[in-house]
Amino acid sequence: MASFKTLDDIGELTGKVVLVRVDLNLPMADGRATDLTRARAVAPTILELADAGAKVLLLAHFGRPKGARHSAMSLSMVQGDIEDVLGREVMFIPEVAGPVTAQAIGILGNGDIGLLENTRFWPGEEANDPEFAASIAANANLYVNDAFSAAHRAHASTEGLARILPAFAGRSMQKELEALDKALGAPEKPVAAVVGGAKVSSKLAVLRHLVGQVDHLIIGGGMANTFLAGRGVNVGKSLCEHDLAATAEAIMDAADRAGCTVHLPYDVVVAKEFAANPPSLRTCNVHEVAEDEMILDIGPHAVEALADVLKTCRTLVWNGPLGAFETQPFDVATVSLARVAAALTKEGSLVSVAGGGDTVAALNQAGVAGDFSYVSTAGGAFLEWMEGQVLPGVAILQA
Repeated sequence: MASFKTLDDIGELTGKVVLVRVDLNLPMADGRATDLTRARAVAPTILELADAGAKVLLLAHFGRPKGARHSAMSLSMVQGDIEDVLGREVMFIPEVAGPVTAQAIGILGNGDIGLLENTRFWPGEEANDPEFAASIAANANLYVNDAFSAAHRAHASTEGLARILPAFAGRSMQKELEALDKALGAPEKPVAAVVGGAKVSSKLAVLRHLVGQVDHLIIGGGMANTFLAGRGVNVGKSLCEHDLAATAEAIMDAADRAGCTVHLPYDVVVAKEFAANPPSLRTCNVHEVAEDEMILDIGPHAVEALADVLKTCRTLVWNGPLGAFETQPFDVATVSLARVAAALTKEGSLVSVAGGGDTVAALNQAGVAGDFSYVSTAGGAFLEWMEGQVLPGVAILQA
């Protein structure tokens, strides 16, 4: 992985104004955040800079206001939540640039923290307008990006500012980049990837990239049904993109050429309706799925075989559940294999990196999110990284 500058490279911070790009796009209910995971992730960076005597200005987006002010999407909504997480007072500043911001900076003391307004209230943010970026930069000395989750977007606050000010990766960004490098940049082999979810169409680029990067590709969820159909298996009324069966077959052919073993389930959990604990629930061989049945999870024999595969591997990348995990008992395969991966990680025999919203929820459900080497809360950025794409917000930080 290319080297990048971190907080360790900054030097003296007393009195310096530091713009810190963070992810504060928090889920809300009744005017309060319902999940503070993202705020907690960036707290170490904010507090380290403040404790070093910097004036810290937080930059973030909140919702999709499309370049116009909306009171319901003002970052003032999360000011109290951020204060709770940091244990410090935070000044809300209703602008991102100009004299109002300059005046607020003058009021802030060394070590104080300011929260700038939603960057997406200005069209120049998503357009990555150099003049807009320059207007924000005019009030600051340094720029720190601690929002990997927004790093796949070339916006003024994620990429444009790093072209103007000395730029550094925050602690959360640093941890993410180091973990991802261990997973696919310079991994210890053999490498396995678990890719699940509903549709092959949403992860075609991921699959095409991974077959050239990993030794074992484990496919689950509704995606596996499309691959089974590509192999001529009748999947009944299962979720399946039949029009992509040939594409799935082509990916498997590419895997063969690259020396990557694709693992598909050979026993499955089926039912005639998608509901919790349906009376029609049964486990069968994939070749025994009836026309009126749907595959909703992979079976116990397949999970046991996949566990044996993981025991031979040194690195694991995981994105997506193996079954319809939100509904019991179709969470069994995902939970079972996640616990195997967690145990191997705790033993020290496996580096495990997981990411994506459904994946994080599934690992939390299994009670093992804390046992993986690294769990990324980034959605789109994590997926684009798995596709092998260059992330603008990361590339601009490279030393």
